[in-house]
Amino acid sequence: MRKNPRIGSTFDDFLREEGALEEVEARAQKRVLARQLERLMKDQQLSKARLAQRMRTSRSALDRLLDPGNASVTLYTMTSAARALGARLDLRFSRVRAKTTRPKYRGRPARAATA
Repeated sequence: MRKNPRIGSTFDDFLREEGALEEVEARAQKRVLARQLERLMKDQQLSKARLAQRMRTSRSALDRLLDPGNASVTLYTMTSAARALGARLDLRFSRVRAKTTRPKYRGRPARAATA
């Protein structure tokens, strides 16, 4: 009987093995940025057309920026959108957490006897 090599691994481990981790992370980060931009626009009651005008870009370029599935947006475009909304884009690198191993399942703990 062969043991399952995935037991004890994380979803990140799976994505890394499949070569998809970077793409999935990029899309997730882009989705967060798009939602933040939409929230700033809503708070300022700003239309897409008006924001595109402030950014000195086309409405279609802004649509690409707001598209959560489109991860290929330049830092310049994101910075321009932030500035047009009176905000600042903050980027940083952070260390990757060390891989942790999950404790092995040893069954349910014994119940204390009641008298």
